[in-house]
Amino acid sequence: MRVSFVTQEITTGLKRNLTMTIAVVITTAVSLALFGLAMLTGKQVDTMKDYWYDKVEVTLFLCLPTDTNAASCKSGAATEEQKQAISADLNKLKPLVEDVYFETKPEAYERFKERFSGSAIAENITPDALPESYRVKLSDPTKYDIIFSAFNGRPGVYQVQDQRTVLEPFFRVLRAISIGALLLAGIILGAALLLIINTIRLSAYSRRRETGIMRLVGASNFYIRLPFILEGAIAGAVGAVLATILVVAAKWAGVDHYLEPNFQFTSFIGWDAVFTTIPWLFLFGVGGSALVSAVTLRRYLRV
Repeated sequence: MRVSFVTQEITTGLKRNLTMTIAVVITTAVSLALFGLAMLTGKQVDTMKDYWYDKVEVTLFLCLPTDTNAASCKSGAATEEQKQAISADLNKLKPLVEDVYFETKPEAYERFKERFSGSAIAENITPDALPESYRVKLSDPTKYDIIFSAFNGRPGVYQVQDQRTVLEPFFRVLRAISIGALLLAGIILGAALLLIINTIRLSAYSRRRETGIMRLVGASNFYIRLPFILEGAIAGAVGAVLATILVVAAKWAGVDHYLEPNFQFTSFIGWDAVFTTIPWLFLFGVGGSALVSAVTLRRYLRV
């Protein structure tokens, strides 16, 4: 196989359809960049889940004297005997229960003032209005149901609260954004593939005389089709390179220099997430373009 001939044919094909090639490159780059960002968003959601689920607690709020409307609090405030029994039963659930912390009313009041500092509500709450609670750290937060079934409705316990219920809506929004970006990337990538099909068709039509001569002199199907396939692959590769630059720029500027300095209450993805995403951009960019080109040629370039 003459490499110089194949190279010349690729160059000729790209020059003849320069505007179409540029359109393919730009569309492919945008779609792959969206795809890469969607993958990073999914990984960011998983990173934040691991970070926060490792910190979330199950809280057992004890009865106040005013909680007599609840069936478990008909006798009023939780008694010392009930507190001791609850503490003993929590310790029996080890190793599922990793740590137990009893929060008194003054401690709950201090935490409340810190959380709502500067708000009018903090000035109208007294320590007696806040319940005592057991804050339970689980070794496996997904097994919250074990704690819930054991203590919900128990005398002295007003409510069992899982902090994951507060975080789940936020994670669902992030996941929906990730899925939406994937769908949008798929639509734009589909448009890029259609452009590749049209580009290959035009290239095959404009060079039908050359391919006819090659067929007459005994060139193989693979040898005739190879320049066209490589044209699509090169356009996809350039698009993947541009998409990689955009993804790297998003991580460097968006995550490292904006999100991390301003949102230090959570963790963010590292560069390893970017490095594991980049190969997928080239797989879809180069592999998808080459595959579409090969399939198109089987129909529009019969040799």
